[in-house]
Amino acid sequence: MTDAQDSPILAEIAHRRDDLVALTRDLIRIPTLNPPGQNYREICDFLAERLARAGFAVELIRAEGAPGDSDAHPRWNLVARRAGAAPGDCVHFNSHHDVVQVGRGWTRDPFAAEVEGDRIYGRGACDMKGGLAASVIAAEAFIAACPNYRGAIEISATADEESGGYGGVAHLARQGRFSPERVQHVIIPEPLHKDRICLGHRGVWWAEIETRGRIAHGSMPFLGDCAIRHMGAVLAEMEARIYPRLAGRRTAMPVIPEAARQSTLNINAIHGGEPEQPEGYTGLPAPCVPDRCRITIDRRLLIEEDIAEVKAEMTALLEGLKASRPGFDYAIRDLFEVQPTMTDRSAPVVRSTAAAIERVLGRRAGYVVSPGTYDQKHIDRIGRLKNCIAYGPGILDLAHQPDEWVGIADMQDSAAVMALVLADLLAR
Repeated sequence: MTDAQDSPILAEIAHRRDDLVALTRDLIRIPTLNPPGQNYREICDFLAERLARAGFAVELIRAEGAPGDSDAHPRWNLVARRAGAAPGDCVHFNSHHDVVQVGRGWTRDPFAAEVEGDRIYGRGACDMKGGLAASVIAAEAFIAACPNYRGAIEISATADEESGGYGGVAHLARQGRFSPERVQHVIIPEPLHKDRICLGHRGVWWAEIETRGRIAHGSMPFLGDCAIRHMGAVLAEMEARIYPRLAGRRTAMPVIPEAARQSTLNINAIHGGEPEQPEGYTGLPAPCVPDRCRITIDRRLLIEEDIAEVKAEMTALLEGLKASRPGFDYAIRDLFEVQPTMTDRSAPVVRSTAAAIERVLGRRAGYVVSPGTYDQKHIDRIGRLKNCIAYGPGILDLAHQPDEWVGIADMQDSAAVMALVLADLLAR
């Protein structure tokens, strides 16, 4: 693309700055909290009205039967498509509309969308309503500057990315909406800094491990078998055997931050023995030997690792304890798994985005991989579409934090990048 072609698009983006701010604030003010999944229909209706005015054909799709979907909290998604003047590729911008719980520590109203200087504050401002707004503005600016483009533009706002994406992108992918025959390029405007292209993410395996014992009176523990002690042995073996191995495994993937370039294991939760009583309970615990204990593990894996071998490594540890520790018994249950994914740097959407970053920001793009998963996993594995990246405004470290914010200038620059990508892929 030439500078002469850039200029009208960039002028349209600059002209829409106030609209970008207003749209972002309007989106933040709709508290789409997940869990449980509040106001999903409201935000989809809001976006549907706007995109219909811009000439998009809009569909609202409920992910009936998906995890979390219920009549009280239906999982609503929006897909909007605007066809061009001639056949060509489809570029799809996918953003999740759900946000995590507010948490403590805020100094501002998390849903007031306050503006101070260059920042818009609020839950979801960074992750990722700023990116959603930027993609809408990018599409509208491109259409105004290049009305006779080829192909099609799609914008989606999808549910439940914060809880796995099964009521959102996974559902749409199973319907074929991300098949390579229908969509050729996908940009997910996650907050990964405006000068970086995220090529993919590490994999994950979540599982629950339970140790089993035998209940008895606490004054005679020798008549029982303490499941918590058995779990202590599991944790000790993890410390002695698993963690040192993981520290020695490194990936060639450009994962950020640097420490996430190794395999990791987190103990998410531990439960055992007598349940916690409600706040305000003044009684004493009952004297019992606990007959079971459970932990939830979060194992992040590298593209060089095989998930079957990751699981086998943990099972071997547990089987070793069963063979060597009297009375030891266990169960292990898979909860969730995602394969690592990484788009090739030579993919068309990567090349176009890198060129646009250099034109807008005057510097070369960085290439990164996310330590955690996001909806690219479903576009890749279910949709079979490899030409997918995450690119959007915002600082990843601010996601899920108190006083979350997104920079207005960053959104404007990212919108300009996305619009120039549309021009490169659809207006040639």
